[in-house]
Order: sequence, then structure tokens, then C-alpha cells
Amino acid sequence: MATLLAASVLTGCMAEDMGRDLVSRAGGIIGNDTTVVAPDQNAAALNGELSNGERSELIDDLLNRRSVLPAGPYRQVASSVLAANSRAAEAELRAAMLRSKAREMNWLPSLGPTISLNSLGSIVAGLLVEQTLFDGGAKRAEREFARADVEVAAVALAQDTNDRVYQALDLYLTIQASNARAAVNEGGMSRMERFEYVMSERVNAGINDRADLQLVQQKLTQMRSDVLEDREAASSARNELAAMSATSLDGISGISNLGDVAGATQPLDVMKVSAEGTRTLAEARAMQAGYMPNITASGTIGQSDSAGIGIGIPKGLGFGRGADMAAIDAMGEAAELQVAEQREDSARAVAAIEGQVTSLRRQQANIQTIINQANDNYTLFEQQLRAGQRTVPEVVGVFRTKLDAERDAVALTYDLARQELKLALIYGTLVDGEDI
Repeated sequence: MATLLAASVLTGCMAEDMGRDLVSRAGGIIGNDTTVVAPDQNAAALNGELSNGERSELIDDLLNRRSVLPAGPYRQVASSVLAANSRAAEAELRAAMLRSKAREMNWLPSLGPTISLNSLGSIVAGLLVEQTLFDGGAKRAEREFARADVEVAAVALAQDTNDRVYQALDLYLTIQASNARAAVNEGGMSRMERFEYVMSERVNAGINDRADLQLVQQKLTQMRSDVLEDREAASSARNELAAMSATSLDGISGISNLGDVAGATQPLDVMKVSAEGTRTLAEARAMQAGYMPNITASGTIGQSDSAGIGIGIPKGLGFGRGADMAAIDAMGEAAELQVAEQREDSARAVAAIEGQVTSLRRQQANIQTIINQANDNYTLFEQQLRAGQRTVPEVVGVFRTKLDAERDAVALTYDLARQELKLALIYGTLVDGEDI
């Protein structure tokens, strides 16, 4: 029996080389298989070393990414929300790493108790030892699937972390933009109130009709309503941001200029679909191995030792075997096409954002001209009002046009900043790799 056990272990090692890549589209089988210890719960979530001891290029790529957020308000917001991150995706990654570690030992013999009742009515117990000698590469495919699953979980964690930072920065920009718009109206409030007073005096003196006063009052009321709406939006966003932050972010203001958002990196969506494709190929290899002969050695250690060799085909030789094999082959082709499709989708998303950025910058260049013209018009109309050539409602209308242009300029500044952050989100460059 000892001879059988020794032979089973040796043949288990040999079975590593007997599996064949049965899917025509499969590529890049991960090499030698060894075991490693389970990841430390206090260690960094991302670890480029896979369970077989090799380095994952995909995870190393994630680890080597650097945040485009410079020191300043953006970095302060990001650090605070990352410190309060519950990191559910990290737990999923650790689970995938543990599953991969377990799969690395699937080539070892399986041990289990065996209990039977003999013809004399007594119970016979023993130890059943079973070793796979040849399985068409099924166990190898299981290990490859587990490693690819780790990479998929790693990209998901990177996406989750970058998305959290983007959500926080989006709230931060909402606070800043709302306060800035409110400040524009508040800056012009005293002037509008002065116009209202002048109109009320002119109406009381019988110089102007009450309809003119109501028009001025309507514009003043709208300004007050806009200020209230802006302040409410800022307060709501501030409360949301506080709920996802570890420290107080009150007092932080301003925006930052981002560096090279893309660099030499590829979008996270593309990386995830690529990892999912690798996992799909491993699954296809495991499925196709089920149609190959399976050879196992087994033995029982107990009151009566026994040993034997078993040969079988797990999925049999049914009439639909050909169609099943073709479908499995198609899984590899589908995986490649999905990666190509995601590359196209990501490229379109990037192009759309870059086009929006170009448009916003053009509008920024034009809005200052509009503001200057509105200021000139307002100055001229006010002079004409003193000379009796213009009415108060006419001057109020020009003044509101000036304030609206200033509010639009504020909105453009923060809209442009938000688009740049969206681009960094696609490339996963909002967070340093070691901080994920």
C-alpha cells in the first residue's frame, strides 16, 4: 500500500504536464505550480504575487499606477474618504486569493474515511486514498481559473476605490460650484435691492407704473431663490461628503490642475474584461477536459487493504458531444471579441469626454468676452439711466445678464474640472496603486 501512495504522489506531479490546452483560442498558461501562505489580513490588499509564486502583470500594472491628484484640496478629500472606506471589494479579493491558494493543492491525493457494513453485520472502517493520474488538464484549468479570478477581483477593487474617490470629488466640486454661484448673486443683491427701492419711490411719485416695480421685484425674488437653491445644494453635498469621510473637510476650497491623466495606462474596464476573458478560457479548458479520459488510482487502508485503477469519461460520449465541443471552442473566441469590444467602448467614452473638455475650454475662452461686454453694457445703461434715457427695468435686465454670465463662467470652471476627473476615473489614476 505504501508503494501505491508514493506512486500516486509522483503521478500527481506528472499529471501537471499531461494536460493539454484544448481550446484553440486559449493562450498564456501560467507556469509552475507551488503553494504560498494565505494573505495577511493586515497586509496590502493588492499583491502582485499569485498563488503559484509567479508575478501577475495585471496586478503589477495596478500597483505601479500613480494618482494624478496633486497635493492640495483634491488629495485631502481623497485621503479622507479612503480612510473611511469599508472596502467590501477588498474582502472579495481576499476570498479569491484564498480560493486560489486552495486550488494550488488540487493535484495532491484526496483522503477520506470509508465505512461499510459487511455480510456479518459488522462495520468496517478504513481510509480511502484517491489520486488523479490523468484528467486532460482539468485540475490545471481549475488553478488557472482561480488565479484569473484573483486578477478580476483585483481590478474590481481598483475600480471600486477609484470610483469612491471620484464620487467624493464630485460632491466636493458640487459644494464649491454651488457656493461660487451663490456668491455671484449675493454680490449683486445690494444693487438689485437699490433698484427695487428706486422703483418703489418712482411708483409712489407717480413717475412709473406699478408693473415696472413688479418686474424688478420678480427678478430680485428669483435671485434670492437661486441663492437659496445653491446653498441647499452645497449643504446637501457637504452632508454626503461628511458621511463618507474620516475627517472633517470644512475649510477646504479651490480646485487642482491634474497631470497626465492617461499616461501609458489602459482603462480599467478593458483590464477587467481581459481578466474575465482569461478566466473564461480556463473555464472552457476545464469543461473540455471533461470529455477526455480520466484515470485515477485509489486504495483503501484498513482491515483489508485494496488498490485499483479507474478509467472513465466524466461527461460521457453523448450525441451532442460535437456541438458541446464547438460551443466550448466558441467561448475562447467570444472572450477575445469582448476585449476588443470593450476597448472600442472605452475609446469612445474617452473621446466623448475629451471632446467635452475641448468644448468647455472654448466656452471658457468666450465667456470672459461675454462678461466684459455685459459689464460695458451695464455701465452704459446706468449712465443713460442717470441722464433719463433709460428706464430702471431696462438697466435691471442688463444687470441680470451680467450676473448670469458670471454664474455661467463659474459653472464652466467646475464642469471642466469634473470632466477631467471622469477621464482619470476611466484610467484608474485617481488613487496610487499601493493605496488600493
